[in-house]
Amino acid sequence: MESSWYPIAVFFAAVFTNNILLTNYLGMCSFLSVAKDLKASVGLGIAVTFVMATTTVLNWMVYNLILEPFGLEYLRFIVFIIVIAAFVQLVEMIIERVSEGLYAALGIFLPLITVNCAILGVSLFMVIRDYGLITSLFFGFGSGIGWFLAILSMAGILQKLKKARIPKGLEGAGITLIITGIMALAFMGFSGMLQIG
Repeated sequence: MESSWYPIAVFFAAVFTNNILLTNYLGMCSFLSVAKDLKASVGLGIAVTFVMATTTVLNWMVYNLILEPFGLEYLRFIVFIIVIAAFVQLVEMIIERVSEGLYAALGIFLPLITVNCAILGVSLFMVIRDYGLITSLFFGFGSGIGWFLAILSMAGILQKLKKARIPKGLEGAGITLIITGIMALAFMGFSGMLQIG
């Protein structure tokens, strides 16, 4: 039986000490590609957070109400991917109708949320750690916020570095990976304060 504070602890752990991107290195592809543009980073971060929180709950329901009772747990990978893909298509259609500018800015990366391994990883961690529905919601939302915080921080740092003198060999991906490593070390500083799962 989970205590009433447990979902909140899971939320903060997912944002800081168990950051899906900086601790587990999931979702790096879109992170490294989109972080160059601050506006696109904000849009993608919000979209990933929304999709991650929602699909974690949907996948929890599918797993616990359909797959587990019928002994179909072995189908969880394919079913989770189908749920994520269907939900991302819905989000893509909504963004296209609501904000054509954001839709154009995100470009190819919006459909690539479907294959963002961080979103699938959160659903799989939720099953492995045997979280309840409320804890899964907090875990999905916290993981999305953590991913959003990481990409927003990277975009801000890269904006500042546009005016800095960087050695030729470190321009582009080199400096981005170094900054990612330093950010991961900074987030590791939170470990020991709160560790769940």
